[in-house]
Amino acid sequence: MIAHGPFDQLAQRYDDWFDSPEGAAIFAVEVECIRPLLEDVSRPWLEIGVGTGRFAEALGIDEGLDPAPTVLEMAKKRSVRTRIGRAEQMPYENASFGGLLMVVTICFLDDPPAALRECARVVSDGGALIVGLVPATSAWGEHYAHQASEGHPFYSHAKFYTCGEVIELASAVGLELEAAMSCLFTPPGTAVNSDEPPREGVFEGAGFAAMRFRPRKGV
Repeated sequence: MIAHGPFDQLAQRYDDWFDSPEGAAIFAVEVECIRPLLEDVSRPWLEIGVGTGRFAEALGIDEGLDPAPTVLEMAKKRSVRTRIGRAEQMPYENASFGGLLMVVTICFLDDPPAALRECARVVSDGGALIVGLVPATSAWGEHYAHQASEGHPFYSHAKFYTCGEVIELASAVGLELEAAMSCLFTPPGTAVNSDEPPREGVFEGAGFAAMRFRPRKGV
């Protein structure tokens, strides 16, 4: 399940970060990193760990799932259809969605393998799962991990993964990497250029990566 306690208790603080100079720039870069991977993905689309609905609103996601009631109320105000629930036990039938999105969600899950198994169950044949993450070994991953060690209210609940680790976890449940985009090459402490274009593929130095997985045929 997602560690939703701090997101419920500090929902406004979390949402306000997106309006800060750094938050707004990072958000803009990450949205444009994800957007190409949603092209040609059949609808409906579901965001797992939708939070306050920032990404869902920007990307035109149809529905959002989250275990935190407070953030879901904020997502509703952004015209996102919402449902309360856990990534590891989603309240949906098999093959319910053409596109699934998890943006900086996997690091807050207690059981990522179980959540990915659920994704493989809920995504339709020919559909896709897009996972956006801050790679553990990137400068941004190390920056957030340091903040976590100092008791950051959100990152102290996170466990960061490398892209390779997520690819292995997805492969184990029958989801194969099809495409990827990378962005956020500006190191922490330096002004982020909101117009920075994403690069195709997985890059070692990227502070954010988005990877698209498709169900393996015959699984």
